[in-house]
Amino acid sequence: QVQLVESGGGLVQPGGSLRLSCAASGSIFRINTMAWFRQAPGKQRELVAAMNSGTATNYADSAKGRFTISRDNAKNTAYLQMNNLKPEDTAVYYCKLNQLSGVYWGQGTQVTVSS
Repeated sequence: QVQLVESGGGLVQPGGSLRLSCAASGSIFRINTMAWFRQAPGKQRELVAAMNSGTATNYADSAKGRFTISRDNAKNTAYLQMNNLKPEDTAVYYCKLNQLSGVYWGQGTQVTVSS
């Protein structure tokens, strides 16, 4: 089994920064993709950023230039550095891991951007 635990969410003012972490444990395959999704109230869950176990990344247009996804494969941990946060970034942020054995989700961490 695989467990994902997100951390780093919180309340931040517009223009501020946060760094989210997603620690994966259990049976982690060497080849996988880790991604960050978010879901705002009343909206569908959407992709924010993804990164495979190499260096390939993919970003939503809303995240380009402000968010950076990174990974420490030795620690099975993914990060999402979020800069210049906007109120519309307010959402629950979820970590997702895709590997040959299946798709796994974390429990989510709340990010609130408000003055």
